Amino acid sequence: MGIPVWDRLKGSPMKIIQASCAAALTLCLAGAALADDLQAVGDPDITGFSARRLARMTSWFESQTKKGDPSGFVVAIARGGKLAYLQPTGFADHDNKIPMRPDSIFRIGSMSKQITSVATMILVDDGKLELDAPVAQYLPELRDMQVVKKDPATGDAILIEIEPARRAMTIRDLLRNTSGLVYAGPDYADPGFGNAAIHALYGVRAPFRRDKSIAPFVASLGTLPLLHQPGEVWEYSLGYDVLGRVIEVVSGQPFEQFLQSRLFAPLHMVDTGFHVPEDKLSRLVALPGAQPLPLTDGDVGKPQTFFSGGGGIVSTVPDFLRFCQMLLNGGELDGARILKPETVRLMTTNSLPSDIHLAGHEAGPALGTGWGLGFAVRTNPDFSLIPGSVGSFNWQGSWGTFFSVDPAQKLILVMMMQRRQHSENGFYFNAVRRLPYAALKVPEVSASAASTQLNARELTEYAGRYDFGGSASSLDKQTSLVVDGNGWTGLESVVAEADGLRVMKPADGGPAARAGVMAGDLITAIDDRSIKGLALEAAFRRISGPFNAPIKLKIIRQKQTDPLVIAFAREAAPSHSVELQVRVADGRLVVEATGTWSILDFDKGQPVPVAVRSKDEFQVERGDHTRIAFVRDAAGKVSGAVLNPGPSEQRGALAQ
Repeated sequence: MGIPVWDRLKGSPMKIIQASCAAALTLCLAGAALADDLQAVGDPDITGFSARRLARMTSWFESQTKKGDPSGFVVAIARGGKLAYLQPTGFADHDNKIPMRPDSIFRIGSMSKQITSVATMILVDDGKLELDAPVAQYLPELRDMQVVKKDPATGDAILIEIEPARRAMTIRDLLRNTSGLVYAGPDYADPGFGNAAIHALYGVRAPFRRDKSIAPFVASLGTLPLLHQPGEVWEYSLGYDVLGRVIEVVSGQPFEQFLQSRLFAPLHMVDTGFHVPEDKLSRLVALPGAQPLPLTDGDVGKPQTFFSGGGGIVSTVPDFLRFCQMLLNGGELDGARILKPETVRLMTTNSLPSDIHLAGHEAGPALGTGWGLGFAVRTNPDFSLIPGSVGSFNWQGSWGTFFSVDPAQKLILVMMMQRRQHSENGFYFNAVRRLPYAALKVPEVSASAASTQLNARELTEYAGRYDFGGSASSLDKQTSLVVDGNGWTGLESVVAEADGLRVMKPADGGPAARAGVMAGDLITAIDDRSIKGLALEAAFRRISGPFNAPIKLKIIRQKQTDPLVIAFAREAAPSHSVELQVRVADGRLVVEATGTWSILDFDKGQPVPVAVRSKDEFQVERGDHTRIAFVRDAAGKVSGAVLNPGPSEQRGALAQ
């Protein structure tokens, strides 16, 4: 029987690891966590964080509550197998003013998919399931699937025509969203890959029925066509619900029982499952506004019959932290081996071929993000939707839950909230991806006595506004190629196709959207030069350019015969970056953060004096002793600044 999470958080004695496991534990990966390490928050210095900068994160989330945000929050950070931060903020029930607790229970939405993926790979490790076996080998009702025929000229789906699948969809396809299945509803339809009618058809012919089991739902999918040929297009889909049924058939257990016996119980995830028992309902976080419809999200206060592997699980931050730590440890926690290390590596490595088409805005080279077997994976060192190092993996849930694991930093981030406005989640995800990395300490460099004295006139050379891009940490770069060259077009998401660049999503209110560029447009030429056959990065180099420079796009729009020419000017990137304002006050140089985010020792609204270290280099005398070195161009004029020169440096340009 599991120990209640609240007792674990208070540090109650708990003996999980028996002496017989001690030898096995010596074989675990470096940094593997023990039960006690994840119970209580330790000294930030031990885990490499600045306590002062961690407090910024607390203040940020508290400020959202003070502004009237009805969502409460729980945020946790673990590093090196130790709990560095666990903070509840706001209300679990805003209307009744019930405070959030560290062990409050949340609907985790699509973070259920990672749990389902791990359960699938448990059976692969057991030798009971083959990754590349046809799904129909386990679910005969999905044999001989048909595929919607596409118009060869436009790529549009032709609803009234179908053709046989060129190959069977496999278990691997379900895990990596390349099965050809889609989600129901127009919200999931991508204008670049067929019309919303297919998604609507799924909603009519294969609706989620919470009063039924998975089996009839999956059987109904066998009567529907796939939107894509298996293996040819990445599209976020209900394949994880199909996997739940596969697990039932292969294991001989209901999906809920399999998860409990093979995953939740061994990991002591004591508050995770498909419903909240009556004795725990007081910890279930309320959804702001009216309660969800029973047939769409279910009443999680009652036992379920439809075990949705794609979005039906409830959990807590401490429980999900243990799940992530197991993955970071290579499949093991507290002596319980869940997966083989090589299996975890496979799951968290990009599995998408370079030439695959992408329907959606969650993955692809333009986003620096790939997809493994159940996880989004950072693939680009300079920009990505995923925080941290290359190889970091994450996902989020539509109700406002988020996690990220950075193996290079041995760092785990988990945030949970409950919101109805899914479109607003990104605001909070941006905070939880930046603030923890910004709190990591940088190795100090001893300061020698300054031999250089600078007068007010000389100090004035350094005055100005410096732009450090979209990240508050050198370990979490977020520079996007679409703003390369200091100009922004607002082409937020595009993919390379044989005949040009397909626009997946222009930024709302951006220059491209205002000029008339639409999702689904195919850009065939930039400034009268064809981009046919160009790789994505080569095409981006054509898009890049300075502020105010004009750009002209030749576009083929679906269902229009003649191409369009749309011209507009590149603009300054939106103000979501890290910026520092440097000025002279009382004969000293002072530095203040003026962008969206504070950085190192520099806070918004709090000018900090810096002392001279040497020519062009200064240092904050308190806090974490941030160093700032100014860079000069060939003419000797100050053109930029570097924070903490060295391996963890961050470079900023002097804004003109």
